[in-house]
Amino acid sequence: MSKKAIIICASTHHGNTRKLANAIADKYGVEIVDATKTKEKDLSEYDLIGFASGIYAGKLHQAVINFAKNNLSKNKDVFYIITSAMGKDQYKSIETAIEGKNANVVGTFACKGYNTFGPFKLVGGTAKGHPDTDDINNALRFYEGLIGA
Repeated sequence: MSKKAIIICASTHHGNTRKLANAIADKYGVEIVDATKTKEKDLSEYDLIGFASGIYAGKLHQAVINFAKNNLSKNKDVFYIITSAMGKDQYKSIETAIEGKNANVVGTFACKGYNTFGPFKLVGGTAKGHPDTDDINNALRFYEGLIGA
């Protein structure tokens, strides 16, 4: 049985996270919602819900956090995809947003993303060229593992 999936995404700096979400959507027909434009959506019909964002001041984009807090149904399988200059796992902000929803986090994916924010612009940015083809392929393998493809 295939799972009905959706990715709630905010990718406002260089489109790093959107590249990963688009690759998954293109290959698997996953719906993408831009959390910076859509504030409400009934998520009850989805079996698998992804929250995808770049990292802004150490947390996921506020639009994704608000979307999760306001729209996530109880007892859902969720996953996280993030891109950041450091490529670190920085999920605390989204985990706090879904407290009390009894969500089952089935996976997390993080990779580097090109960053020219603040002082990094002066040196031409960090993680230039990321996400690259390897990052995108790793994101696809991550998603395949979630759906058992």
